[in-house]
Amino acid sequence: MDHLRSYQVRFPRGVHFGLGTSEKAGEIAKGYGGKKVLMVTDRILGSQGIIEKVSQTISRAGLQPVVYDGVVTEPTTQQVQEGLDIYKKEGCDVIIGLGGGSCIDAAKGIAVLATNGGRLQDYEGRGKIKKPKAPLIAIPTTAGTGSEVSWGAVITDTERKVKFIVHSPLIIPEEAVEDPLLTLSMPPGITASSGMDALTHAIEGFISMREANQGYGSPPMIQYFALPAMELISRNLRQAWANGKDIQARSDMLLGQLLAGFTFANNGTTLAHGMARPLGAYFHVPHGLANAICLPRVMEFTWVAAPDKFALIAKAMGQEVSHLSTVEAAEKAVEAVKKLCQDIQIPKLSSLGIKREEYLKVLVQMAKDGLASGTPLVNPRVPTEKEIVELFELVYD
Repeated sequence: MDHLRSYQVRFPRGVHFGLGTSEKAGEIAKGYGGKKVLMVTDRILGSQGIIEKVSQTISRAGLQPVVYDGVVTEPTTQQVQEGLDIYKKEGCDVIIGLGGGSCIDAAKGIAVLATNGGRLQDYEGRGKIKKPKAPLIAIPTTAGTGSEVSWGAVITDTERKVKFIVHSPLIIPEEAVEDPLLTLSMPPGITASSGMDALTHAIEGFISMREANQGYGSPPMIQYFALPAMELISRNLRQAWANGKDIQARSDMLLGQLLAGFTFANNGTTLAHGMARPLGAYFHVPHGLANAICLPRVMEFTWVAAPDKFALIAKAMGQEVSHLSTVEAAEKAVEAVKKLCQDIQIPKLSSLGIKREEYLKVLVQMAKDGLASGTPLVNPRVPTEKEIVELFELVYD
């Protein structure tokens, strides 16, 4: 491991972790000179009392909460515009993204447009944001997407019917508030898919060969986030899924997804994400679930190109590999992920109401879209369009 070469990582200004940290949300917002706080969230959290709880912390700090709860599973440009309209109409000056990755990504989009103007599509791709966004505090209620510490936002363009990424250091939230108590109400299905989303971030960020770096592509620091993230997630996801009120499992999962967020935020993702985005755009498969469905097949395809890294993944996931060769240990990593998906009942695409004939019609275009995203190109084993089509065929059933 070369610790002498130059590399760069980025984080929020502050990360607040622990039971009850969401009680600090109002004071944190006040620290940014705010008077009116736009809360970007969804109606489900309203029914669970979480919006009211955070609103009270804002009011206690002497600020006025304003709620936009129109975010749905996959955030759209239309929702970003709706939230922005409320932000402007109400004269807000600070934003809180409260919820899963969809709410936080929508909040990022609103924060960017609040100061940069235009449409969010104008900032598609890397490095197009020129001005600092409105102050943004991210409070995740899932474990999770890692969006609260990442450089990007994934948004669906309602006109083109495609997902696109806005990617810039300027989109990272100023503060991340990680309160395990807010994750206790996650149902088993969301626990499973969001947990596998986090595991995908840890694994793909670890193996990514992003061309800005050398060797396998990981800055030396990445392994110190990625491997503990894999350990925490693989050790606690089954328990969090089976018993959602287990606060220790929930806390460990939230920490695991935070470390996974640091991993992919600073070293990217690879092929599973490249496949997951078209599944969301064409068939509205939630992003975390799409990653969970794709990850085992992608690992099967990839491990031969990075067996030493996959051996480390196996060890981090609790597999006994000390007596195995590197190749044998690498195969154990694939087996461990498959078993985890099975244990927490990750479904097949075929069980989600996606008709085979409709699926087959768009396989080639989905493969093209996946390649166009760029993430498959930093996979240790770079796939052809034909190979991505074959992988899409495999993940269907």
